[in-house]
Amino acid sequence: MSGVDMKHYSEAAVERTMKIQEVILRAVAKKMTWVQAAEVIGITDRQMRRWKGRYERYGYDGLFDRRRGQPSPRRVPLDTVEKVLGLYRERYFDLNVRHFHEKLQEEHDVHLSYVWVKLALQGAGLVAKGRKRGVHRKRRPRRPLPGMLLHMDGSPHRWFQDERWYDLIAVLDDATSEIYYAQLVEEESTRTVLAALREVVEQQGCFCALYSDDDRRPTRHRLRTRPPYRSRPGVLALA
Repeated sequence: MSGVDMKHYSEAAVERTMKIQEVILRAVAKKMTWVQAAEVIGITDRQMRRWKGRYERYGYDGLFDRRRGQPSPRRVPLDTVEKVLGLYRERYFDLNVRHFHEKLQEEHDVHLSYVWVKLALQGAGLVAKGRKRGVHRKRRPRRPLPGMLLHMDGSPHRWFQDERWYDLIAVLDDATSEIYYAQLVEEESTRTVLAALREVVEQQGCFCALYSDDDRRPTRHRLRTRPPYRSRPGVLALA
């Protein structure tokens, strides 16, 4: 299938290609048996054994990127595909794809492209597929001056690779991406959030607006302050 321009295929053919890709990857990830995969695809057990044997001998080349309209040109050994999917399923299930891709390179000597790893994890059903964005979506321009807009976010994670969960509270400037505050806390709360804002104000001065996530919904707070300059700390009040 590699090297074939899928843009010349009908939408039905592309959909079937995507279905086969997902079923094969779920079998490799051991989320279903190869016999079950054959049944879902609609081929015999004997045909599936031939497919699997071909993958083991020549490598897996069935990853299809819908955005490019063609399959990945790279063949990857089947044991490498199994290793990647197994590592994510058993050890790194709480990482996002970007961090997992870095782990593969740094700690497991697996050098595959980020797009390949993302498509493999999505096809195996180990990570959710991103929602398709409309063409009208554009990147929002940054604020022209520091202090006009700050971003605050709390990220829960097993930061020490053990059973302990901590929240990383971070505050950064929209204009420069400079990080004004970063602290691990046991739990994001009103007290820890206000402590972060207090330190930012004391160290950097007043700011105009704050952008934060409230129960996964982006929220923007406008603040009654002086202009966005690094002045002496002042009193902030929500508008």
